[in-house]
Amino acid sequence: MNLSQAARDKQAAIVATAARAAPIARRQLRFPMPIVRILLVLLALASPLSMAGGAVAGPFEDAQAAHVRSDYATALRLWRPLADQGNAEAQYALGFMYDSGQGVPKNYAGAAKWWRLAADQGHTFAQYNLGTLYENGEGVPKNKAEALKWYHLAAERGNDGAQFNVGALHFAGVAVSENRIEAAKWFRRAADQGHIGAQVYLGLCYATGLGVPQDNIQAYMWLSLAAARSDQDAISNRNRVAQQMTPAQIAEAQKLAVEWKSKPER
Repeated sequence: MNLSQAARDKQAAIVATAARAAPIARRQLRFPMPIVRILLVLLALASPLSMAGGAVAGPFEDAQAAHVRSDYATALRLWRPLADQGNAEAQYALGFMYDSGQGVPKNYAGAAKWWRLAADQGHTFAQYNLGTLYENGEGVPKNKAEALKWYHLAAERGNDGAQFNVGALHFAGVAVSENRIEAAKWFRRAADQGHIGAQVYLGLCYATGLGVPQDNIQAYMWLSLAAARSDQDAISNRNRVAQQMTPAQIAEAQKLAVEWKSKPER
């Protein structure tokens, strides 16, 4: 989803007519992307430089500094012994370098190898990234069920991208039975952390009554949060929802959006 700055002032010009609007027909709402495409347009892989909060001091930090200045050969030389010794952060970092072709030829199989070692130790970003490899069949055989397994592990530990992907798979019935209630639950966990895609999908769930009770105020609120970050699908869908609301309902939804605060799980 393209993110660019956009104004919120369209909300003030909205005029609704019904005292309590009927649920919006699904065909009137534009879902952001075909669900299969959503699953392929995954979050950018997390950088080992910013996510290694529990890293050991010394060589690991030296490797981070080398990576920052694009000295990939030094970073690789310092991280590899740590990874061979079982350091999950170093294993994750090596996976990132193989995935990105930094200091080594781009090699998804190599990325999968190191991310699996880190993922087996509970490293959530490695679990998430390994799931993306299985999702796309990069370096490993394409396997949606295996992707879901790794997403689920990361999602349970609070990774919002993984939570969104678990929700999307349940929503579409890919690698698991279609379950809109379960999908909405995962969208909610990711949306509560500020994940834009999850906020859009949760808003659409409320607008259409898929997996949650139909509620235009909640729909407008969640879509407004994503719209405030210039998501065009959120803006257009929020405006469609507004056509089914009274001015008082819109004001209530806007108040909820202003009062909303992100609730990180980790």
